[in-house]
Amino acid sequence: MSGYLTAELGDELVGNFIKLRRDAATLTLERAVAGKFVEVFVQCLQKLAADKYDEKPDVDAYLSKHAENQTALPEGIRVCGARLARFIYTLRNKRNIAHKNPVDPNRFDFALAHEGAAWIMAELLRNATGVSMQEAGALIELVQTPVGTLVEEIDGVRLVHADASVRGEILLLLHSHYPERVGSADILRTMSGRSSGSVRNRLGELKAEKRLVGDSKAGYRLTQTGYSEAVETIRRVLQSRAA
Repeated sequence: MSGYLTAELGDELVGNFIKLRRDAATLTLERAVAGKFVEVFVQCLQKLAADKYDEKPDVDAYLSKHAENQTALPEGIRVCGARLARFIYTLRNKRNIAHKNPVDPNRFDFALAHEGAAWIMAELLRNATGVSMQEAGALIELVQTPVGTLVEEIDGVRLVHADASVRGEILLLLHSHYPERVGSADILRTMSGRSSGSVRNRLGELKAEKRLVGDSKAGYRLTQTGYSEAVETIRRVLQSRAA
């Protein structure tokens, strides 16, 4: 979406959406992410409406008083997107979106915020590319790790539930953390059923192929190429399950 917005805004919006998706998938909720996603969305609206945006926008004021008057914006984004964003922002501010106990109802608030953010992303993608809403939604779904099916977190350790190679398991694990880095000790702990030598060798190969960056000290994160391969790995795993 960098051509539709700017590279900076596109990266920030996608990065925050991925964090929302990650938190929904692993139930490790971060209250600040929802608010940051909405703040960047407001900057996107400002950019699309006036070709400029505030460094620190008044989020609630813009969404409640200005967004729907910006007739240069597509109606879906201007009306539905703005109202959804304000709803997400209200959940973030007025409800305690934090993980307190196994039956905390606020985790459902967060799941609802995540679905709203996915709708906003699909609508932006639809307007940026000209594809249908159904196609845009399918693209958004493709870059998400399905909740509770491929990655599970127990006592701080993420487990990959997929019939995949060592390389594929590394990609799926790093995808679930993207865009954050993962230390080699955490990778080895997650993949304790694999040979540590094989894991280290695959990490070296992926780094040489520029699928990931980092090292054993700083941790590893996927590059754009690596992220694309991880998405393709997810697609193959899901197809094999559906067959």
